[in-house]
Amino acid sequence: MAPELFNVRAKFVGKVSKPVLELLADDLLQDRVLNDAERESISEEKRREMACMLIDIVRKKGSKASSKMIDHLEKNDPSLFSELGLSGAHQPQKNVHPQSDEVTTSVLTIQDFWKTKQNDPEVYPVTKDTYKNRVALMITNKTFLNEKMNRSGAEKDEENMERLLSNLGYKVEKHTNLTGKDINEAFISFSKQQKLKQTDSVIVVLMSHGKLGAVLGVDEYEFPVNNIYEHLGSEKCPALLDKPKIIIIQACRGVHVNENMH
Repeated sequence: MAPELFNVRAKFVGKVSKPVLELLADDLLQDRVLNDAERESISEEKRREMACMLIDIVRKKGSKASSKMIDHLEKNDPSLFSELGLSGAHQPQKNVHPQSDEVTTSVLTIQDFWKTKQNDPEVYPVTKDTYKNRVALMITNKTFLNEKMNRSGAEKDEENMERLLSNLGYKVEKHTNLTGKDINEAFISFSKQQKLKQTDSVIVVLMSHGKLGAVLGVDEYEFPVNNIYEHLGSEKCPALLDKPKIIIIQACRGVHVNENMH
């Protein structure tokens, strides 16, 4: 099993998100694969270094430790697990029947996972095809016409959010430094995407300065938040009828930049 982790090391380091790394580290600490000192040292690193340290520590501890990490990866990030080609690489789980001492082995494959979720009435229906067609819209305003309004560090938020959306299976349509009018046009264009007919959900992320009920373009013209619901609502975008729409807005008002913003 250790060679399996070594073979996927580079791709794992490049793809895995920090939240998933935190979950893996906690699970492996619970399993006693990691000790307290190893867990603490991993959490102090940046994402890439954290991923390198975690996979190297675990694979050096042998096949049992590697098997546990692979099992936890399947649970915490099934998309990455499948992309790495680790299906079937982990150790099968042992189940003891309550009325028998007989021990059987079973492996819940990705295909079995999809089937169980498809038949669960309490779970929103997701298929492989709708998962593959997931799309997200992300707009980040960093550089404004008024230089005092520039959002320092916004590129880091943009990078982290794009990675998160990608890990969730969404193809990200990304826009940067749009005017108020251009933000509105971006939503209109997004609402007409053909993929919306095949997707199971959409996520919209809008990061800029803002006012009550509005987000500012780089020209300080307002984009009303209600426009989002208008453009993606069932009347103008029937392709998203009854589909989950997650809207994330990060719109700080700044500090002593413009009296009208406070």
